[in-house]
Amino acid sequence: MSIPFLDLKPLNAQYRDALVAAATRVIDSGWYVLGREVTAFEAEFAAWNGSRHCIGVANGLDALTLVLRAWKEHGVLAEGDEVIVPANTYIASILAISENQLRPILVEPDPRTFNLDPARLAAALTPRTRAILVVHLYGLAADMTAITAFARQHGLKVLEDCAQSHGAEVDGKKVGALGDAAGFSFYPGKNLGALGDAGCVTTDDDQLATTLRALRNYGSEQKYKNRYKGPNSRLDEMQAALLRAKLPFLDTETSSRRRIAGRYFAEIRNPAVGLPSASEPAAHVFHLFVIRTNERDRLQRWLADQGVQTMVHYPIPPHHQDAYREYRSLSLPITEAIHREVLSLPLSPVMTDDQVSAVIDAVNRFE
Repeated sequence: MSIPFLDLKPLNAQYRDALVAAATRVIDSGWYVLGREVTAFEAEFAAWNGSRHCIGVANGLDALTLVLRAWKEHGVLAEGDEVIVPANTYIASILAISENQLRPILVEPDPRTFNLDPARLAAALTPRTRAILVVHLYGLAADMTAITAFARQHGLKVLEDCAQSHGAEVDGKKVGALGDAAGFSFYPGKNLGALGDAGCVTTDDDQLATTLRALRNYGSEQKYKNRYKGPNSRLDEMQAALLRAKLPFLDTETSSRRRIAGRYFAEIRNPAVGLPSASEPAAHVFHLFVIRTNERDRLQRWLADQGVQTMVHYPIPPHHQDAYREYRSLSLPITEAIHREVLSLPLSPVMTDDQVSAVIDAVNRFE
């Protein structure tokens, strides 16, 4: 049996009729940028997420970058200010900070959850700290109760990176509605994936939403009148329509992800493999199911020989990337160990029970 890590073709084939109808609707409309589909998707996603505003943008990186840029326009942030961010995140989270001439402060994660460790925030705080960028990595919701309490105590903004966590919850409230603003990615492989690049920002802040709608469109609030030096980062009509077609099925897909993750938790018993810590599995959305082992490369080869495709998220920590060579002298042992040891198992809403069983069996037989 061959088990792909993630096969998008059958995933989207389930919704082919709805996707074709959505695409046809856009083609026939004659309006392809910032039209009715974007407006409708923004309203629908905001309602689903429990946020007052959703602002569609071109991709998840732009979502984060534009929020920080808007806060600079509002005078909340200034060049050289510091933003706390987990050191083991995907590099996009950090790129959004440095793109705004802000300084990323890399903080070690909780090794059990892979998420930002609230106990380490105080040591990272300086007089220049202005914000915390929280990443709900792999679809596991971070400890937002502790993080937001710390932020309120010190007057910090909280920006959530929800690129991998659509629908994850803390105390019954969805991520993306827990901080001051949040960025989502709808890259095709995400839990809610477009058929191309797409993203959005969610927020309850009316002023921020107004600024973001201008910034994404060349800084223009009115055609040919440009208030800001803004980029072109618009969610296009086609992707908005396709996302609208898929959004009604997201909760069902999340249930499938949780069911598969539940089997992994219950049935993987190999002592050489460490499972992620998810004290409330029903609150997480398992974009990825990431295990840890000192024998990562050997296990990956073994699983490949058994027909199980795996991936590494991520092999190189951001502070070891050439792009951030100025951070190479940092000692971040937890982050570095995570990047040496993590391996992502297949987890997809279209996996069959037999495929899940085969993955579990192959992991358990590894010696």
